[in-house]
Amino acid sequence: MFRKDISAEITINATPDRVWEIFCAFDAYKDWNPFVKTITGEVRVGNQIAVAIQPPGTAGMTFRPTILAFTQNQELRWLGHFVLPGLFDGEHAFQLLDNGDGNTLFRQSEICRGLLVPFLRKMLDENTVNGFRAMNAKLKELAERQQRA
Repeated sequence: MFRKDISAEITINATPDRVWEIFCAFDAYKDWNPFVKTITGEVRVGNQIAVAIQPPGTAGMTFRPTILAFTQNQELRWLGHFVLPGLFDGEHAFQLLDNGDGNTLFRQSEICRGLLVPFLRKMLDENTVNGFRAMNAKLKELAERQQRA
């Protein structure tokens, strides 16, 4: 089985609960999120939700991952499949780490596995990672602006 890990992280000058509040306002994603356009469905461990993403330079796609973890102020993690398990499986995680000083390290990562991984390496390294970075930067901007207000 082929595997590829990708990630991007950013330090946000806001508390984890403030970052989490913005991050979990899924209905507002359409207004600010340049990467994850929508998340619909009940976000709860074991549930399947619908997620629409649009990495820069792509047409985007919608998939239906299953929630693996959802811990307030800490983590949202899901597992999605492209067509059939084993072709391309992505375990995507959003993690908030409290720096203990009023700041939060926000990390977005994905473990990609499957037969298609070797063919998608360039897209993952460029488009998808750039999508992670764009989302992280916008989340930082929103959280820091609201933290100051």
